[in-house]
Amino acid sequence: MKILTEKNLKTFLKSAEADYNVRVPINLHDGTRALGKIDEGSLAIAGGVIPQKITNVFFPQMETILTIDSEKVELPKPSVKPLLVIGFTAQDADCLEFIDRFYSEDYRDDIYFNKRDGAVIVCVSGRCGNDGEFLKIAGEKCDLELICDGQNYLLAAYTDAGKALAENADGANADDSVIQQLQKESDSLPADDLELIQAASKLLLEEKVPEEFWATISDRCIACTSCNLVCPTCTCFDIFDRKTDSKVQRWRMWDSCQLDGFMREASGHNPMGKENIRTRRRIHHKLAADVTRWGQLTCMLCGRCDDVCPTGIGIKAVCREMVDKYGSA
Repeated sequence: MKILTEKNLKTFLKSAEADYNVRVPINLHDGTRALGKIDEGSLAIAGGVIPQKITNVFFPQMETILTIDSEKVELPKPSVKPLLVIGFTAQDADCLEFIDRFYSEDYRDDIYFNKRDGAVIVCVSGRCGNDGEFLKIAGEKCDLELICDGQNYLLAAYTDAGKALAENADGANADDSVIQQLQKESDSLPADDLELIQAASKLLLEEKVPEEFWATISDRCIACTSCNLVCPTCTCFDIFDRKTDSKVQRWRMWDSCQLDGFMREASGHNPMGKENIRTRRRIHHKLAADVTRWGQLTCMLCGRCDDVCPTGIGIKAVCREMVDKYGSA
């Protein structure tokens, strides 16, 4: 395991551009952080969770899925260079693991895997969260990991692709005692949020949450859809066609279960026509329905929906209200 200064890290990432389309956390002009190319802004590895839906590098907000002209149908071609994406947290890696599964079981989504196959995922952890928060160490959930000791980054490689990349990094060998201390800090992080959503999931699966609760929560929803736009495990999309004189392009674009027309049928019937039903679905889907279908919770506690919700009904906030009201029932 090597120790990299920020200068060495930038040099390492620049060298990777020869073989990869590199995406890194950068500072934008307004002070926020986002994924971008190295030369699009100053490097911003530290700072915690990247606010945007980080899985959008493989499932973008809008993309062409096929083009039809008078002679043929064309599907999007894979990029010449695979992606190298830096900035996933341990929770983000869990999100990616789930949507990999989602897009491969029963039907393999080739458009998603055109971008995902061959991609290298680099998680960021250690003493580099927002306001000094310690970010959980991801370990073998990723290909490479940058573990911050407070000043520099320890470069840990877990897969063959990660190890091949790490060989090109210029840095001193890390002291085992430093690694052990960082892992100890990671292992001792509190699990309060996980216990909270597990308790809420149990209430939902046992049908102990009445409909009036969802009416109360939905009264605070303004249908801004921010929760869906930032959630790394939200996978719903809509399809539309765009016609020009010479061809037709079929696009897919993210959809939101908070919108009135989310499940409206051609007949005009809408099984989710009421806002309380849609609000219930948003939470129930990740904490109960997916537990039944996939055998796991699909909220990985990245915290993005709680950060962006203007009315305080992100998933952790709703779970807290739910458990407080019905946890002793």
